[in-house]
Amino acid sequence: MFISALLKGLALGFLLAISVGPIIFAIIKQSINNGHKGGFAFIGGVSASDITIVVISSLFTEMFENLLEYKNEIGIGGSVLLIALGVYVTFFKKIKVNPKGIQIIRIETHQYIKIFLSGYFMNILNPGVIGFWLLASTSLLAHPGNYRFIVYVTCLIVVALTDIIKVMAAGRIREKLTPHNIHIINRISGMILIGFGIALIWGILEFSEKLG
Repeated sequence: MFISALLKGLALGFLLAISVGPIIFAIIKQSINNGHKGGFAFIGGVSASDITIVVISSLFTEMFENLLEYKNEIGIGGSVLLIALGVYVTFFKKIKVNPKGIQIIRIETHQYIKIFLSGYFMNILNPGVIGFWLLASTSLLAHPGNYRFIVYVTCLIVVALTDIIKVMAAGRIREKLTPHNIHIINRISGMILIGFGIALIWGILEFSEKLG
């Protein structure tokens, strides 16, 4: 049973880790703009939101299903957050440089908290993530508690490790970038976030019309 649960957790973890969505671009953006510490603060928020969803979906399945009655509102809220973040990054985010033209990374404690919370809410308001964990939790209901625990822990560890790899890789890239190139990457990632937000709202509204 342990091996079966471990393999199930690995499969779910890699599936969630390689899924292309706004989170991966946000991780890269945070790591390039704010260094490793900023990237780790962001993925800390993402991991905390995953744990929150797992706990709610596994211990309070009925409440979680009732919450999904408001999936359109949750999805639109998450989409608005993505668009707002994308607009800020694209048009208002400034790159600080020293007299030698090298990027300055100086973050206060309260800024790390803001980065952590942005990762938390961006992930927890993502309807794709909520749907993923709902499907995972419902597929595991027939299994005993220790089996589900192994699956969830394995999955969360895999996702966290792959996020750490993304942060480290983005940090390596940042070291070779000029502030001008970082500014261009910010604009591209900001427009991608805006695109994801608009696409999510469009999909939610179109799906609601078909149901209506």
